[in-house]
Amino acid sequence: MAVQPEGTPCWADAMFGDVEGAKRFYGDVLGWTFGESSSEYGHYTQAYAQGKAVAAVVPPMPGQEGQSQWCLYFASPDAAATAEKIRENGGEVLMEPMQVGDFGTMCLAREPSGAVFGVWQAGVHEGFEARATPGAYCWAEVFTREPEKADAFFSAVFPYRMKDIVDDAVDFRMFDIGEDTVLGRMRMTDDFPPEVPSYINVYFTVDDCDEAVARATKLGGVLRFGPMSSPFGRFAALSDPQGANFSVIDITTTQGEMPRVEEV
Repeated sequence: MAVQPEGTPCWADAMFGDVEGAKRFYGDVLGWTFGESSSEYGHYTQAYAQGKAVAAVVPPMPGQEGQSQWCLYFASPDAAATAEKIRENGGEVLMEPMQVGDFGTMCLAREPSGAVFGVWQAGVHEGFEARATPGAYCWAEVFTREPEKADAFFSAVFPYRMKDIVDDAVDFRMFDIGEDTVLGRMRMTDDFPPEVPSYINVYFTVDDCDEAVARATKLGGVLRFGPMSSPFGRFAALSDPQGANFSVIDITTTQGEMPRVEEV
């Protein structure tokens, strides 16, 4: 698999106070299996779907305990240069670029409206080994109350072209690299409690959305939205038992016509 173009979502991981609990939950809901925990790298543990690396779970470092959340990483040919662009465009670098053995170089940042994300400069670890297959990453959206800030930031830091869905009922923007749409941005409505900050919602692919929701809620997950059918697939938004938000989508079950979009 080749290194992904700059700005492409290429990896996802999450910190969990109860890593074994997270492994049981995602193992049952998404069918993940897990590799060995690497003590050299903070007990970082990769998750696999059909033998392909699709995500990772890790315990929090001392002092970083708190709300569990998924972190999406964007590909960069030069993490240090991307960190500089993040600063120049009003973002905050939370963790300076750090080489992780020969796997690659990582950086953590927060965009101006508050969503946390990662940057990954690939070494031998190029990122997702599978996409849009059951258990694997499929899609992601930036949920924000300040879309103007997020839009200006992401399009300045990464080489995105932008287009909007033409619909008075929703404020939704898409970010493209070449011919591929790689990221969405949704304006948060008043349906979101005011204490919920901006965040990036990661979608994982499932065979059957309703069955995945049933498994998740039986194991202590909370259904936040859906299941709902759409032209892109049948999806639902969930929180896992430790509070991390994510979504599941069955991309084979579609309904309705694709929305009209216009270039920005």
